[in-house]
Amino acid sequence: MRTVLADARRGHPGLYWLAAGMAVLALVTAGLAVVDQRTLVGAPLWFKPLKFSISIALYSFALAWMLGQLRERAMRRTGWLIVAGLVLEMVIIVGQAARGQRSHFNDDGGLGTLLFQVMGATITIVWFATLAIALRFLRVPGHDRAMTLAIRLGLLVSLVGMAVGFVLAAHGGHSVGVPDGGPGLFFVGWSTTGGDLRIAHFVGLHALQVLPLLAALLAQRPVADPTRRRIVWSVAVGYLGLVLLLTGQALRGQPLFAPDALTLGALGVVVLSPLGFLGGLRVRRMVGREAGQPGRDAQAAVVR
Repeated sequence: MRTVLADARRGHPGLYWLAAGMAVLALVTAGLAVVDQRTLVGAPLWFKPLKFSISIALYSFALAWMLGQLRERAMRRTGWLIVAGLVLEMVIIVGQAARGQRSHFNDDGGLGTLLFQVMGATITIVWFATLAIALRFLRVPGHDRAMTLAIRLGLLVSLVGMAVGFVLAAHGGHSVGVPDGGPGLFFVGWSTTGGDLRIAHFVGLHALQVLPLLAALLAQRPVADPTRRRIVWSVAVGYLGLVLLLTGQALRGQPLFAPDALTLGALGVVVLSPLGFLGGLRVRRMVGREAGQPGRDAQAAVVR
């Protein structure tokens, strides 16, 4: 854990301390949610600042750690641009919550609308800055090939998830087929009566943490690098398919836990395709052992 923290702080101090600040803000807003029982658009008033502070803490820490995996310090200005954009985003979200006003999709024609437009501009800048970091990783190798691949794919899938936010803005709300603020799952608020674009946005965004974590777990196992990279590729493709599936499900007005036959069939393809690929790898290794001739991956493991 100390190594992870050191890598994040070395990668980009600004993003590292933003993550720490958002963690503190999450505790503060959690306390406010307990003492302030007001609601806004059918949800507890302070849940949105709490959710965003947790999400930004995870996002900024992951980016800081990723930059620490590069062989040289890079993207310093880009990192600070992301810090500035996310701080402004949270200032508006917390400020509007304190005023009892909506921060997102505010169409009051006054200050609320202006602030929502500012948020749209800042998050667009953050998206392009994240894209710049992804492009940097595409052309600059890291210390570990499997981990570098996981970072690259995590960034790319995360960018797709973030882009769902633009669909949200174009749609003018997060719910499809029902008004915003209806019945929803506890805390996250995802609609239980209609489609909800926030689900795909959430799942896609956090590929930034999931895929590198997968690579880190694989590194603790006696698995050769080529096999680790194949596993990362397989899971990343499945993860991207899930994000696209959740987006399509929401746009068709379906609640998360009320999919139709088409959605279930697509889900089966998304889940079974990576599992089939991974099962094929396992069978190949078992056949190689039974024949007494280790396959290429096993040979690579011996060399290592």
